Amino acid sequence: MVRAVGRVLAVWMVASATLALLAWLLPDFRLKAPDGDSPTQIAVTAAIGAGAFGVLSALVWPLLVRALLLVPALVLGALVFFLNGSLLLIALRFTPDGRGQVTPVTAVVIAAVMSAASSATSTALAVRDDAAYGRRLARLAGRRRRRAGDPPLPGTPGTVFVQLDGVGHDVLRDALTSSPPAMPTVASWLDTTHRLTAWRTDWSSQTGASQLGILHGTNHDVPAFRWFEKETGQVMVCNRPSSAAELERRAKALTGSRGLLADDGASRGNLFTGGAEQSALVMSVAARRDKFSRSRTGYFAYFSDPANAVRTAWSFLAEVGREIVESTASRLRRDRPRIKRGGIYPLLRAFATVVERDVAVAAVIGDMLAGRTAVYADLVAYDEVAHHSGPRSKDARKVLNRLDRSVALIADAARYAPRPYRVVLLSDHGQSEGETFESAYGVTLRELVRAGCGLSGNERRGRRRAARGAEARTAARTALRRPERGRRAQEEAECEGPASQPVVLASGNLGLVAFPDIEGRATLEEIDRRSPELLDVLTAHPGIGFVLVRSAERGPLVLGPDGAQHELATGRIKGDDPLAPFGDGAADAVLRADGFPHTADLMVNSACEPRSGAVYAFEEQAGSHGGLGGPQSSPFLLSPVELPLPDELLVGAEALHAVLRDWLARACDPPVCDPAADDHPAACDPSASLLARDEPTGASTP
Repeated sequence: MVRAVGRVLAVWMVASATLALLAWLLPDFRLKAPDGDSPTQIAVTAAIGAGAFGVLSALVWPLLVRALLLVPALVLGALVFFLNGSLLLIALRFTPDGRGQVTPVTAVVIAAVMSAASSATSTALAVRDDAAYGRRLARLAGRRRRRAGDPPLPGTPGTVFVQLDGVGHDVLRDALTSSPPAMPTVASWLDTTHRLTAWRTDWSSQTGASQLGILHGTNHDVPAFRWFEKETGQVMVCNRPSSAAELERRAKALTGSRGLLADDGASRGNLFTGGAEQSALVMSVAARRDKFSRSRTGYFAYFSDPANAVRTAWSFLAEVGREIVESTASRLRRDRPRIKRGGIYPLLRAFATVVERDVAVAAVIGDMLAGRTAVYADLVAYDEVAHHSGPRSKDARKVLNRLDRSVALIADAARYAPRPYRVVLLSDHGQSEGETFESAYGVTLRELVRAGCGLSGNERRGRRRAARGAEARTAARTALRRPERGRRAQEEAECEGPASQPVVLASGNLGLVAFPDIEGRATLEEIDRRSPELLDVLTAHPGIGFVLVRSAERGPLVLGPDGAQHELATGRIKGDDPLAPFGDGAADAVLRADGFPHTADLMVNSACEPRSGAVYAFEEQAGSHGGLGGPQSSPFLLSPVELPLPDELLVGAEALHAVLRDWLARACDPPVCDPAADDHPAACDPSASLLARDEPTGASTP
């Protein structure tokens, strides 16, 4: 109690001194009467003003944020400075005889500086006080510790899965082993408490397919990031809220399982819930019209602390400036590949790399302090920057460094949790670099397909280009409470026109072609009768690696250049195997996707340079993923050494789901386990190589 009072007084003194200093520096702000005051009176006025501001921030700010949860989160972010300044204007009314005078614009600046100073002081004082630090982490996440009388938590470890979206195995390995490492905290775990392994994605190497498989145990019938379903005439898009909800429903119906996180789990920043009752910033529940949408509760949890709100707002502005500087430097260096990064993209990048990151990390920490059994969170920052700057660019490496600090914060929070925690890092896919198909060959896939069908191909180019930054754009739309407005019309505009004309969609370097007027899956023979030149045009193009088509006579058939063919059902190959440049397992991955009900009539995979792994994205991306070729199919798994892994390479998200589910099952209650047994799992020992609440991790404090 004495320490708590002392910390409050210290923060009050710093805030008062900051207020007095600003009154001396800023011409539009004064803390004295017009005819002057003594230094003592100015100090008293500053103390009264700072105290009133602190009380208002503690009592009124959470109520304001709760009320404003009904408005867009991005609007709330923009209002942070204004609201804080308004509280300061109110606080100065409590100063004696109206001594506190300030203009509204100056009040915004003063409030931001005071919040930052108070936050820094409070954090510094709490560093050596574990209880105070734990309480601050709880406030950061908008959570409260368990109370006396609550059911006791098991002594077995909980598990936190942190998905570093888009980080390939080789990229992470280089980030950990370089000198100095780009991720020093994670590097300290490598080959000590954790081990790094690679796993292989399915053909659709993108978050929708991978995360659905990881969290729900199946990604059956997810052929790409977006695809056309003939029976409904709709485009399914993995990160569209209505599509994500439908995919989750289908997965639960197929498996009969609630999901990886169904037992006391939490889903944060993901496309799917994983069956978790606690979810925030989750796309599959974003379309629900609750009074306080479950997909948005994480924003309240974070922004209810005004100091954190101001810090994130400053970081947001800094990230916007960083993107402008980096994109300008890239343009001056004439980097290749390079895509346009203007317009509102700097704002979208800042939202993905700052706001989403901070809110998700805060939510994870709150879950740990609440003692939840399993938490799964997706940090999308690297994936967003790598799409525009390249997966091995300096820009992307800097993002890895900032993500390392987020991981350190999560790991450090485990010390204050009511149960020990394992931290597992993983990714959903990698990224492959390369020129876009259009920049390399001066034609889009849609134009090439239309030319092969004898149609013109120049329509709606501007509308197609507007889809850049889709991941961040979708998250921002959801935060703005406009999850599908405008976007559905834009995507389904690709399906407009006569039913006899093909629908062409892109998913990284994977293209999908559908003929809406042909019921069911169009066969090779039907396509040849309708457009006899189409398949020759596609397979002869140097930017296309292979095309999958279903033959009525020979089954699934992979076509390549110079008449090359690979019959997947029999394994017979004519000419050079068109799947050879795509590595081991390519034939199995393509054959599996061929069996999906909604696999497109034609599945077009771009060419891949075997040595560099470069591909040609059918979208406007410098780093892409979605098909086969290069590092995009090789994500990573960094897991505690005591958790068992199969000897063979994990292939497919469904296989990874089985391993993660087994880990959670092994975290059994100690009385059930027999430590003397030869097959006793190390997971039943909560003290083995865990990030426990009484064991420092070496991570820096926030």
